[in-house]
Amino acid sequence: MLKIFFIDSEGVNHEVEADEGSSVLDVANQHGFDLEGACEGCMACSTCHVIADPYWFDLLPEASDEEEAILDLAFGISETSRLGCQILITKELDGLQLTLPAQHYNLSAI
Repeated sequence: MLKIFFIDSEGVNHEVEADEGSSVLDVANQHGFDLEGACEGCMACSTCHVIADPYWFDLLPEASDEEEAILDLAFGISETSRLGCQILITKELDGLQLTLPAQHYNLSAI
């Protein structure tokens, strides 16, 4: 088992276990975090937006143009924002640190 750290909207750090190959969205949902994933991970919304710690952001595979376009719709976007459905857990990401935004917009439902 690998570890991921989620920092919630109140600044509390939560350590959880994750299976290699799982998406951040799946891991967050398995552990009861409010990361909606309204499009069920098909990259049609921004409700699984997470903010990676800068150290870890540099270790993530580069975001696709499509992911970047969807992130433009996210609430509270930062330079290290990513979609949780697009981050797959690998051994290299053991210890990944992510912040969960206080809100999510679901513009695909409008």
